[in-house]
Amino acid sequence: MKTTLAFSVLLAGSGAVLAQQYATGFGPNPKLPEPQKNLIPTVNVASTDVWKDGEKPVAPPGFTVTAYARDLDHPRWLYVLPNGDVLVAETNAPPKPDDSKGVKGAIMKHMQKKAGAVTESANRITLLQGLDANGAAKTRSVFLKNLSSPFGMVLVDKDFYVANSDAVVRFPYEEGKTSITATGVKVMSLPAGPLNHHWTKNITASPDGKFLYMTVGSNSNVAENGIDKEEGRAAIWQLDRASGKSRLFATGLRNPNGMAWEPKTKTLWTVVNERDELGNDLVPDYLTSVKDGAFYGWPYSWFGQHVDERVKEQRPDLVSKAVVPDYALGAHTASLGLEFYTGKLFPASYQGGAFIGQHGSWNRKPYSGYKVVFVPFADGKPSGPPQDILTGFLSKDEKAKGRPVGVAVARDGALLVADDVGNVIWRVAPTGR
Repeated sequence: MKTTLAFSVLLAGSGAVLAQQYATGFGPNPKLPEPQKNLIPTVNVASTDVWKDGEKPVAPPGFTVTAYARDLDHPRWLYVLPNGDVLVAETNAPPKPDDSKGVKGAIMKHMQKKAGAVTESANRITLLQGLDANGAAKTRSVFLKNLSSPFGMVLVDKDFYVANSDAVVRFPYEEGKTSITATGVKVMSLPAGPLNHHWTKNITASPDGKFLYMTVGSNSNVAENGIDKEEGRAAIWQLDRASGKSRLFATGLRNPNGMAWEPKTKTLWTVVNERDELGNDLVPDYLTSVKDGAFYGWPYSWFGQHVDERVKEQRPDLVSKAVVPDYALGAHTASLGLEFYTGKLFPASYQGGAFIGQHGSWNRKPYSGYKVVFVPFADGKPSGPPQDILTGFLSKDEKAKGRPVGVAVARDGALLVADDVGNVIWRVAPTGR
């Protein structure tokens, strides 16, 4: 199985010790090169050539990949209900006219179109039920429609919450119902507007259900639009469900997406997309535990106290407090999905580890990401190099057959992966299971 790790044997006394070696830009102590300052940033967008009949991603030996659902409309995020039903957010960016202004904005829009990311948002959540003999969902129905670029979803008791691009909305949920027709109630506004650079807003609930947590990405690369445009952004918010009061839980997170609770310690973890235009190997995206009240550097510093000199107004007081992330995931991998494995279908070595969907780079040579990786955990912390669990999203001629985003563990223990370019939900399970 191809992995991003390598092993070396170190002789210590009379015995041999197996030491793990991480690839550049990965792990708890990544090797970080000096920043590169280029007049023209690297642009390397993989054009799309979506899956043909019979084509599919590649899983490790002993695993099989099937299409759980095909012909979806830009499926980005997944949520598994307690009864085993699977929800899919079919969504894309809302109108954000101020994000396409100027030469840079026009270039970004062109790149997104080439990458298959410029499509009108379906603005719906689809319900998938059952599993047939071919590993596909038996039925499909529209669960919620007429939303506003929905992304994250979470159910707490009988309250179903959706994180739209501009607000958290609550709907009444009845188990067994295949659709919700009631009008949603807005419980919290989220930063949005005509400049809404990172539009995806995720949501999760604390294990006891008392609090909701929402991710909000930055409005820029490194605050080049002005720090005033970043109010309430690059952060994770906490909302008290009982009182309706909200507060910033953690800040300095450029673009956090996936959130999940580590099963042993019940600590919140997130994956974060870091800044661009500092070279092919900077800055690594990362996986980190989220500490209440912590500041993680953006925009003033990266991976701890590495100062970003491009920021107009420096804040050494904040840089001195910047928390070093727990685990680097490689530069420009666009790590988005996150799910800890607590199922029983996979081998025991996967228990408690994290699956991460890496959407893939658009500004690196060679490409990075375009895969789903697994990070093993022990005692509540990452315990080794990442392993490839689903690859083949880039063809041999480096065209994108698909791009993985959200990941989820089905009730039967299989891994589900949303592919927003291939318009497929993939199911990964041990062969014969």
